Amino acid sequence: MDDDKIVDLYLARDESAIAQTAQKYGPRLRQIAERVLGDPSAAEECENETYMKAWELIPPNEPRTYLFPFLGRITRHVAIDEYRKCSSLKRQGVFCELTREMEECIPAGCRAEDGAEALELSRSIDSFLGTCTPQQRNVFVRRYWYFDSVSEISGRYGFSRSKVKTMLFRLREGLRSHLEEEGYTI
Repeated sequence: MDDDKIVDLYLARDESAIAQTAQKYGPRLRQIAERVLGDPSAAEECENETYMKAWELIPPNEPRTYLFPFLGRITRHVAIDEYRKCSSLKRQGVFCELTREMEECIPAGCRAEDGAEALELSRSIDSFLGTCTPQQRNVFVRRYWYFDSVSEISGRYGFSRSKVKTMLFRLREGLRSHLEEEGYTI
């Protein structure tokens, strides 16, 4: 079923919208959550919570042309919240590794809770990604949005692992320079 029809089901408050969403996007949403959490059963819980939140958010939102990004963002936030809750005593995993990588180029003291600051930072990062080649953008997004490993990215795009690592390093350095030019303190 196409996204427009699925959104229509949500708007009509038809519970089959959830089944249609699960059928079309369930595995991809679970994969996003599992990358963050490293636990298939916890990822399944995040997927289910995504459907509940989507039910609450549609309406007023109508993500007809961007249903998967809309759902993926919800899943990602749910999984990160779950990770933080479960790992307050133990700091390990790919999420921490990626956080350390991005600490090199994200401004100090910037908190996601500060809505206006986060929105402005998001726009700056989007602006930077707009200057990158499609290949660079894809690698950056696969690593820092979908939490793909370097090996998975290299396999997906046919690059060597060292090329992916070098590309990511240069992208982080470029992002840092871009943000500093925009007045952020790193």
